[in-house]
Amino acid sequence: MDVRKLYSFVKIIDIGSITRASAILHIAQPALSQQIAALEAHYGKPLLVRSKRGVVPTEAGKVLYRHSQLILRQMEEAELDIQSASEDIRGLVRVGLAPLGLGSLLAAQLINKLREDFPGIVLYVNENVGGGTMSELIMTGKMDVALIFDPGAIPTLSFEKISTEELHFVTISNSFENGGELTFAEAVARPLILPSKIHTLRQVIDTTLARAGLTARVIAQTESVSVLSNALGEGLGDTILPLSAARAVKRRIPEARICQIRRPNMRTNMSVCWSAQLPLSEATLMVKKNLVELARQLTD
Repeated sequence: MDVRKLYSFVKIIDIGSITRASAILHIAQPALSQQIAALEAHYGKPLLVRSKRGVVPTEAGKVLYRHSQLILRQMEEAELDIQSASEDIRGLVRVGLAPLGLGSLLAAQLINKLREDFPGIVLYVNENVGGGTMSELIMTGKMDVALIFDPGAIPTLSFEKISTEELHFVTISNSFENGGELTFAEAVARPLILPSKIHTLRQVIDTTLARAGLTARVIAQTESVSVLSNALGEGLGDTILPLSAARAVKRRIPEARICQIRRPNMRTNMSVCWSAQLPLSEATLMVKKNLVELARQLTD
């Protein structure tokens, strides 16, 4: 089996179009189609469903896509290991840091710690997953370890709980005192900038709204700390965040006020997550250990 065919196959599914994949891979479209035809002939099953909107994988295609990701990842790690063969721990480790969580406070610390103690480990740090979730990326092998808002038990994943944080109201309005309190009803009556509905933090807020029979004035949605901080700094709206993320915003906007939310208060759990099914490299195990230690230090 030619690994290049698997790479092309994965790229086509990721992009959703043979034409666009052809341009990105710099492979003529007929040649790319021949590669897919060769794969389908090899496995004896159709792998793609083609339409005017693009392509999507068949059930057999989904299975090959999952295995191809693992094969390509192992090939990439093998190349790194061979090129830098030594007694040191080496390898590429993909680390996810959930947006609006502890990650914004510890990313630089993690990079610095690994650079000093394990210079052979190359970190790829991702705080933006687009329309998916970090737990999905862990399950599909696209990410090795992540610090996320705990979504609850998932059989294919392992979790180590780091902290439980209360959600706080953040504003620059001088109508509120830093360190003060307000009710949940008062908080959601303000114009709010919140994460999208797929984010665990937003799901906690929406569940509390439903239980209280309230609605929120959501004027915009973002998972970016920088976008959120800029919008708050301009006085465009307020937000609701875990204390660690609220402090990260206050570092950017010193005049921000952080207030506790009462009646009811809300909590979220943060955990380090990794695959319960895929083997972890020595480098990933070391990154996971350091990620847990640094995250716990921030919450002590």
